[in-house]
Amino acid sequence: MTVLIFVFLAVLIAGVPVFIALAGSSLLYTHFLAGIPDFVILHRMAGGIDSFPLLAVPFFILAGNLMNSAGITNRIYDFAVAIAGWMRGGLGHVNIIGSVIFAGMSGTAIADAAGLGTIEIKAMKDHGYDTEFAVGVTAASATLGPIIPPSLPFVIYGMMANVSIGALFLGGIVPGAVMTIFMMLYVTFYARRHGIGRDQAFRWGVLAATFVAALPALLTPAIIIGGMTFGWFTPTEAAIAACAWALILGVFLYRSLSLKQFYKVTLDTIETTAAVLLIVGAASLFGWVLTVTKVTEQVAAGLLSISSNPYVILLIVNLILLVVGCFLEPIASISILVPVLMPVLLKVGIDPVHFGVVMTLNLMIGLLHPPLGMVLFVLARVSKLSIERATMAILPWLIPLMVSLLAITLIPELTLWLPRTMGLIK
Repeated sequence: MTVLIFVFLAVLIAGVPVFIALAGSSLLYTHFLAGIPDFVILHRMAGGIDSFPLLAVPFFILAGNLMNSAGITNRIYDFAVAIAGWMRGGLGHVNIIGSVIFAGMSGTAIADAAGLGTIEIKAMKDHGYDTEFAVGVTAASATLGPIIPPSLPFVIYGMMANVSIGALFLGGIVPGAVMTIFMMLYVTFYARRHGIGRDQAFRWGVLAATFVAALPALLTPAIIIGGMTFGWFTPTEAAIAACAWALILGVFLYRSLSLKQFYKVTLDTIETTAAVLLIVGAASLFGWVLTVTKVTEQVAAGLLSISSNPYVILLIVNLILLVVGCFLEPIASISILVPVLMPVLLKVGIDPVHFGVVMTLNLMIGLLHPPLGMVLFVLARVSKLSIERATMAILPWLIPLMVSLLAITLIPELTLWLPRTMGLIK
């Protein structure tokens, strides 16, 4: 078993893609050490992706890509400016509000950073904001993408933990609001400290005009969440409905989505989906090997030997996830760690919906700094900052994110109140 972990880490550090590191180290153990037949290995990998909830993955990815390509981001940004541009540090608040709205459509932090980030950073620089501040607030607000539904990590987690995806989606709404409040408080503090004023006066006419322009796009999260809450859609059907709505907006209403753009969006979606499913399949094999070799039992026993207090266990797991998030992308982390951690969490009475939100936020924070830092790399390229400067720009924003994480971890009702009220959990 030591060989399995050592090979996995060594191959990963060498820069080999995650799915190859997972599958290769697992095959080394199953084929050469355990003598397990190859058809069993293939069956385990295929079984890992043979799941109905996973059908939602390509459709949510496609919906986010369509929203990005259909010119919807500009309308969202204009509406956010009308809402918050009058506040001190206006465009910082606009950045966060824009991410809140776009999070209800994309479901990923990287889509948020790449889609709205380009518009937001340029606008903030044009208005005299420091590039570092613009990069920091854009990176921090991008973490809202997978917390406010829909969420690609929630779909993967729901499948791995056998938890209602609808409950996870509803569970992310209040934590998303908590994160928004803490980030906006930090913007207010920064604006007062550096003497930043308002970017424009508040005008009801502008707010009404931008709201009307953005309204069709704003209906997307209502379609997804409302449809699942009232039992009209499964998560997969909700993702398909989101794609259909995005096509209607881009082709017929806004007329901004050409056939050439649609072709590119489709290829991008296929590429991203293939990468996600390869990781899920390889991680399923890796997780199965960990279970067979009783690593999950050893981890559970080790954690329970420290404490049986659920809050202590959650804080320890938070530390583990923050470290893991620096080295593994969220989909791989969820696929590997959920089978390992879930038994001990259930033993101490931690609700799996609550933990799903906590785990996802931990892994999103990992996307903001090296060595993985996909959001960091995207924004460094957009802003033309070095990785070092972009990293330093993001560091202060870990304060509101960590405070949010602590609140969401220690107050389960922030996550559980809404799905419990809607009858999705007991």
